[in-house]
Amino acid sequence: MRLFLAVFAGAAVLAAGLFWFQNQQGQPPLAVVAQTAGTPSASTPPASTLEAVKPVPEPVTDKPAALPAPVEVAPAPKVADAEQNSATQPFTTLAPPPLDPNNPEEVVMVSRPAFVMRGQSSWDDGYQALAGSFARLNSEAKALDLKVTGRAVAVFVETDDRGFRYEAVLPVASLPAQRPANWPSDMRLGATPEGKAIRFVHKGPYDEIDSTYEAITAYLDVKGIEAKETLIEEYINLGQESGDAAIEAYIYVQPNK
Repeated sequence: MRLFLAVFAGAAVLAAGLFWFQNQQGQPPLAVVAQTAGTPSASTPPASTLEAVKPVPEPVTDKPAALPAPVEVAPAPKVADAEQNSATQPFTTLAPPPLDPNNPEEVVMVSRPAFVMRGQSSWDDGYQALAGSFARLNSEAKALDLKVTGRAVAVFVETDDRGFRYEAVLPVASLPAQRPANWPSDMRLGATPEGKAIRFVHKGPYDEIDSTYEAITAYLDVKGIEAKETLIEEYINLGQESGDAAIEAYIYVQPNK
């Protein structure tokens, strides 16, 4: 502060001396400080070297972080919507799918409502007979607007050298309150098989399923298992014809004990 006052006082004295000197010479006071037009002062830098005064930046203030957009939670589906979505779900099987298709597995079959149709066939025409029965059951389910919920199943009730008698079984979501009046005598309301069983897997043409049954017989003999005469086949892929290599079936054998 003292230095500032001293400089200010010195400047005042110098200005007064200059004023007196100018008056003595008969020149106007401004002649000393005024410059010839277009001639820069030695003590003043050229205009081109002067830096423009930059505006003082505004102080930075911390702005609050933007809030995330609200997440819309979809309402719980209505019962009708849930039923519609379930139509895209895969069919259930009599027991959970095998962990290892190459090895027999002990399972428990769960009973479900089903349409049942009796039939019989020779061995040579067996595949066509079964496929025809399943097609009729599917047609009835569609006519009654009932959803098919599982794979087609064949229960071999009786067999001999000439052929077999069977029940074609088609799982459905629910059964009508009573048997439809227009149904033929060989069709009824029923359920899928249930209980403990040993499951085997056949893959390949239906014409070659005998080789799988030979392996099943050998397995039961080695294990000393006495099985019921009733055999159950569940068709994961029924194929287009008996020689279709894409056919896949689960074979269930139920022990007597």
